[in-house]
Amino acid sequence: MQTAQMLLPQIAIGSLWAGFAAGMAWYIGRVAVEITYVTLADGRRKERRLPLVFRLLLPFAPNLTPLFRKARFARARETIGRRLVAAGFEELLDPVEFLALRVLVPLTLGPLLILLLRGTFTHLPGRVGAWVLERQWMPYLCVALLAYVLPALWLRSVLKTRHRSIQRALPFVLDLLTLSVEAGMDFMSAIRRIIERREVDAVGEELIRVLREVQVGKTRREALRDMAERVDQPDVRSVVHALIQADELGVSIGSILRVQADQMRNKRFARAEKLAHEAPVKMLFPLVLFIFPSVFIMLLGPIFLQIIRHGI
Repeated sequence: MQTAQMLLPQIAIGSLWAGFAAGMAWYIGRVAVEITYVTLADGRRKERRLPLVFRLLLPFAPNLTPLFRKARFARARETIGRRLVAAGFEELLDPVEFLALRVLVPLTLGPLLILLLRGTFTHLPGRVGAWVLERQWMPYLCVALLAYVLPALWLRSVLKTRHRSIQRALPFVLDLLTLSVEAGMDFMSAIRRIIERREVDAVGEELIRVLREVQVGKTRREALRDMAERVDQPDVRSVVHALIQADELGVSIGSILRVQADQMRNKRFARAEKLAHEAPVKMLFPLVLFIFPSVFIMLLGPIFLQIIRHGI
């Protein structure tokens, strides 16, 4: 009877932990398979994926949002807001939530990484292991700093990916605009035709927004200027400034589009040539580190085996 009474608290605690683990597993699984979308200006939906860690921690972000709405964080909110808009995530994340994630990620992911790394510190060989054990706070500090900069690294990565997508698609879109305008279509009608016929990518999303802004009352110059500020990409800014100048000076838009398309294509070829010239240098490190040792082992391995077996 006493044994049963002693086991009851343990069973209750075990049941609570099992329920908590099951609930966390269900929550993580539901969030992992969840697909998020952003709504484009014409009503179409485009898939956007936040990292799993962000999706898990976003429900807890409102606990920190009052702190980051203060005036001292106004500059950080403005900078992060511009980057989120340029990356296409303004509907899924606002600057305050992003700043909250920069605090929540190290508070949650940091301890988990430290627990995973704790066992490895004790198995490091010789003086390295002793040095790490004497200064255990240094690896923990590095892990915490890495978890803190993880959201910023993610934002920089998605922004760079979107800019690269725009760079690749822009010459082709300019060619289509040039052909449409030279065939007699109006500039906005040409944009509408391209939106309808092309698959929606980063350039298509921005053109849809420009078209809708013009339809609700903005001038074409204002809509294009807003697109250049929103995307914050040098090629887009160059094309927009050329179109605005042509509109102000009364120059034919078709000729300006053809010149810009040629320039964007030449820039694309120059970037491709630059990457081709950089490829041998980038391949040198993995070649020396991974391929050469394997080749040496295959060529010299039998010789060393013969030397070990029969002597010199």
